[in-house]
Amino acid sequence: MEGEEKDFQEQPDSVAEVGEDAVTSVGAAPLPPVMTEEERQELQEELAKVEDEIQTLSQVLAAKEKQLADIKRKLGITPLNELKQNITKTWQEVTTSTAYRRTSETLSQASLKATAAFSNMGSAISKKFEDVRNAPTFKTLEEKVETLKTKITPTTPPSNQDGNVPETTESLISQPEDAPTQDAPMQ
Repeated sequence: MEGEEKDFQEQPDSVAEVGEDAVTSVGAAPLPPVMTEEERQELQEELAKVEDEIQTLSQVLAAKEKQLADIKRKLGITPLNELKQNITKTWQEVTTSTAYRRTSETLSQASLKATAAFSNMGSAISKKFEDVRNAPTFKTLEEKVETLKTKITPTTPPSNQDGNVPETTESLISQPEDAPTQDAPMQ
């Protein structure tokens, strides 16, 4: 009998994946060509034992899941709280990752370079405006505009037929009606 077991153990067992796929692959596995009635009985007993263990473990798992749900309910842990904690944990893991740090550093450097470029561009534009303003052509144009402005603006106000300077609306408003005018002598 011991020799028979040795022969049975020497044959390689095909181990399928753990879980539901293992059940389907057992049926597809070829049976050993020669099996004694005693070996068959042992395997049947082992099969029954494993099925009982699986059923017991399933019941224990269900009881543990129920206990877990009760504890979470008593602690006030809701699925939303768990989701928030998972998101926070994931975000912390992302921010501490080397890829995130490298990307962050690269973007920071790019931002500094862009700021410097805009600053340099602003300085260049200001310098160009200053150069244009100091250019002889602009000076000539500025002088022509000043000359035109002085020609258009009269230096002396026009006078009336009687030689008096006409009163502006401002001078008329600022002087009261009863107040003597400057032309009239005070008595």
